Amino acid sequence: MNWATDGNRGAMDEPAPDVEVTVTAHDAESAEIAVVGELTEHARRPLVREMTDLMLAGPTLKQIRLDLCEVTFMNSAGLATLVQVQRMAQPRGIDTTLVVHSAVVARPLQLSGLWRRFTIVDRREGHPEDVHEATPHGHDHS
Repeated sequence: MNWATDGNRGAMDEPAPDVEVTVTAHDAESAEIAVVGELTEHARRPLVREMTDLMLAGPTLKQIRLDLCEVTFMNSAGLATLVQVQRMAQPRGIDTTLVVHSAVVARPLQLSGLWRRFTIVDRREGHPEDVHEATPHGHDHS
């Protein structure tokens, strides 16, 4: 399902006007969800809905990649949404990986300490492409 923009902020089931959430790849064991635009409280409903649909459709799902390369703004509500998606996946043993391309996403993750909570594929310019593994949950002190 594609949550595109339509400018209608009032209806509860309408997509957020400043974000687009799309499943861009999906097979039996992995899926990728792309987020385009602002990762704020308006992104929570479409992102959680896509995640729920993927989990219901794929009992063998082991990996979710959230492509955040086209995110133009992220606030604390966006950070909370990422944590919510990860918490949805954990009980089923699904790894949540974030793909970042800019400081718009990387900086809030680093400053909040969430950089260590997720597996991160770092594609920022000026940084070598790198994968930062999540800190095991038993060792996280944040």
